[in-house]
Amino acid sequence: MSTVVETAAFLAIGNELLSGKVIEANLAPLAKTLRSLGIQLQAAEILMDDVPTLARAIARLSAAHGLLVTSGGVGPTHDDVTIEAVARAFGRKVVREPTLVELVQQTFGDKTSDAHLRFADIPEGAELRRAPDVSWPTPVVDNVWILPGVPEVFRMKLATLRSWVKGPKPFITRALVLLRDEVDLKDALDAVVAAHPDISIGSYPALFNPRYRTRITFDGTDDAAIQAALEDLRARLEPSAIVDVE
Repeated sequence: MSTVVETAAFLAIGNELLSGKVIEANLAPLAKTLRSLGIQLQAAEILMDDVPTLARAIARLSAAHGLLVTSGGVGPTHDDVTIEAVARAFGRKVVREPTLVELVQQTFGDKTSDAHLRFADIPEGAELRRAPDVSWPTPVVDNVWILPGVPEVFRMKLATLRSWVKGPKPFITRALVLLRDEVDLKDALDAVVAAHPDISIGSYPALFNPRYRTRITFDGTDDAAIQAALEDLRARLEPSAIVDVE
């Protein structure tokens, strides 16, 4: 049975992300996955490979959100410190998990070394969450999901997340595609935002698009309320300003 979660946070870990050596590539696929599940991603942070700093951030983000997903630092080298940081955030030890030891040995065979076995280290008491077609389980401590940083593997692990969590209601998005510049829409938008506080309204200019100038989105979980907000803005505009309704 899936756990119902309303909000989430994301913590990307790695000096290489902050130095520009590696481009962070996991936030967007996570955000899309969470949105498809009806979970609101409320925060995203990038921090360096420093255990005390990470432990404080993990404790803070975990307490403030229904779900925290970490990315990076789960390998065998000196800068792979996520496991230690999560353990410290919850006041636990790092232990070697027998099931993961077996998986490591199956994967690397006779080449298995002490370095390889670090892949089997998890915070004490962590659950191993599994999903069909994903061979390697994901460690979860309380509401913290520990995912790898390699984008291809991270995206694969999102299948496990989808198997275990969901939001209370699916998100719905509608949009007005307009020929009006964003600045010319301000008064109408301000009025609609004030009149429909439960709807998240976004304004996105398209400066170099020959088809339209601004796309206004309406997001929420109540279809009727979303449609009411859209129609409110639509009524404030001349028909010639509207390119499309999505």
